[in-house]
Amino acid sequence: MTDTPQITDSHCHLDFPDFEGQLEAIVANAAAAGVTRMVTICTRLRLEPQVRAIAEAHAPVFYAAGTHPMSAADEPQATVDALLALARHPKFVGIGETGLDYHYTAESAAAQQQSLRTHIAAARESGLPLIVHARDADADMARILTEEHRHGAYACVMHCFSSGAALARAALDLGFYLSMSGIAAFPKSTELREIFAAAPLDRILVETDAPYLAPPPQRGRRNEPAYVAHTARVGAELFGLDYADFAARTQANFDRLFAKAARHEAAA
Repeated sequence: MTDTPQITDSHCHLDFPDFEGQLEAIVANAAAAGVTRMVTICTRLRLEPQVRAIAEAHAPVFYAAGTHPMSAADEPQATVDALLALARHPKFVGIGETGLDYHYTAESAAAQQQSLRTHIAAARESGLPLIVHARDADADMARILTEEHRHGAYACVMHCFSSGAALARAALDLGFYLSMSGIAAFPKSTELREIFAAAPLDRILVETDAPYLAPPPQRGRRNEPAYVAHTARVGAELFGLDYADFAARTQANFDRLFAKAARHEAAA
């Protein structure tokens, strides 16, 4: 045990080819940086067995699964029953990622919206948090999240949040969480950092979205869970905290939202 503050990478993609044959080293690098938990995300449900196997093979790794919005028109539509069946696994801790992405795939907006509502229903029924990807779809995203919340409450994290202040306010008003990725640490992300700084500290998570979006000083390289500590240091500065305090607060936030992961860890 070291004195390095513990922190969680709440969103990464360890099944991607970038990490092939390197997972032992990746998990060890994370541990050396104080990153004691990771949630690896399955973005196509047909690949769930491979993602599940990673979580089963590595004690610090949990997983979630869903249909990424950019794949909503290419993959079979998820069903609530299928997602609930996956949720029975002891290390399955979230529903998604799902969401809306109109940047490259606006033509599939209808399929994306249908898929999002299905994932919300599964999150509501399972009690697991919804993991949302949002890009260039702020108005529709706020509308659907709010409409669905009126039909029954559910928990949610806006993963890799990089949208506008209005969507941030809508999500926070619903009791949701915002997750900081390396984008928040980029020098030109002043407006995004202001959105995070205005949010309640008890609604903030940190993530890598590895292998993408490595924060400085690793920008331009393949991202990995160990680098979430760099983003968290930027978060600590935003909230006027030392790193250990900010890490502890985000740990408590993760435990509250991803309560199944916290329970599993406590029982291990």
